[in-house]
Amino acid sequence: MNALNWSRGLTEMTLAFHILFATVGVGIPIFISIAEWIGIRKKDPHYSLMARRWTRGFVITVAVGVVTGTCIGLQLSLLWPEFMRFAGNVISLPLFLETFAFFFEAIFLGIYLYTWNRFSNPYLHWLLTLPIVIGSSASALFITMVNGFMNTPQGFTIENGKLTNLDPLAAMLNPATPSKVAHVLSSAYLTAAFLLGMIAAFSMLRGRNNDYYKKSIRLNMMTGLILAAATIWIGDASAKFLAEKQPEKLAAAEWHFETSNRASLVIGGQLNPVTNEITGAIKIPWALSVLATNDPNGTVVGLNEFPEDQWPPLYVHYLFDAMAGIGFYLLAVPVIFLIMTRMKRRNAYNRWMLWAIFAGGPFSLLAIELGWFYAEVGRQPWILRGYMRVSDAATTNPHVGITFWLFAALYLLLGIVCLLVLSRLFRNKPAEYELEERRIIL
Repeated sequence: MNALNWSRGLTEMTLAFHILFATVGVGIPIFISIAEWIGIRKKDPHYSLMARRWTRGFVITVAVGVVTGTCIGLQLSLLWPEFMRFAGNVISLPLFLETFAFFFEAIFLGIYLYTWNRFSNPYLHWLLTLPIVIGSSASALFITMVNGFMNTPQGFTIENGKLTNLDPLAAMLNPATPSKVAHVLSSAYLTAAFLLGMIAAFSMLRGRNNDYYKKSIRLNMMTGLILAAATIWIGDASAKFLAEKQPEKLAAAEWHFETSNRASLVIGGQLNPVTNEITGAIKIPWALSVLATNDPNGTVVGLNEFPEDQWPPLYVHYLFDAMAGIGFYLLAVPVIFLIMTRMKRRNAYNRWMLWAIFAGGPFSLLAIELGWFYAEVGRQPWILRGYMRVSDAATTNPHVGITFWLFAALYLLLGIVCLLVLSRLFRNKPAEYELEERRIIL
């Protein structure tokens, strides 16, 4: 492979690995805060124990996220020097603010960790979770602004091939920012709900049927229902944004080639790459027009309106379908669970329900990966839409292949160590939980 393909592969691998820890880092703090607040409010040591144990796991994922996040910053300069030379002055402000937000979060996380049971008023300790939540979410906000800028660049003019009259705030507040930030945050919170629910469900499947796990599942499914509905609603708003600002990206996701009204939504199927004919797909009449315009008679721009060398890869259709399908699964599971809790003759914690909740954990992470790949691949061939192609931004260094394998070994090591530490952390016996509960109460 040439340097361009190695650079693409290394960036994709780094982002695919980092996004898992970044998502956990954004989502878990809000659940720590909720659990501790409920524990104080209800004087229930189970919720306080949840907050304490989730914090331990969270710190581990933060440590790995720092390493991979640093790798991304390094690779931006090493692998995409032309992009950084062209647009670096514009994106430097949100990149700096993202780093600042992380330090803000880390400072209060350290204080939070070492002040358990140090305040006479427990609400003072709970208040420390708020800057952690703000810092983690702000990190996602600022880095997503950079991604939004790459999709809908603004805040500059071009003179002699260089960016001039820079306005970093205008660049940060680009048209893609609202929908992208909302979708990133809601999906991160939703993923955290199902990951925490997965841990509790797995423990119950292993025979640990105490109230601690039941309360954890109930809390995470109640919040998961709200977050799943919000994520789907925000996803709908994102589709409408794409229809207006990046119509080729939506058209590629739906294999929509001819501009038309009353456009059908295409689910699954196979595409003939020569004739662009679709076979074996489920087609829902007018649904794409509704998705794009809120009007069944609305006009949806087709891919044929764009030069073929500016088409995103058409396999993004499968990424979009799988992501959306998982989103509806994550909505269905808490709905069914909460209905069963209202039915006295039904056991909401039966094995089928627990397995469904458990599956939501890996499915939610898969949806994050699919969504991120759709967001990045769907922008191709542009690294900065309309201004710079990916092929013009990459390094020409012939040694990127060696770097790829070195980073692959690093991520493999980090992944194994992280899984071992987390599995050991959450493999305690119920008796140990009781001892820890007593320590919290005392």
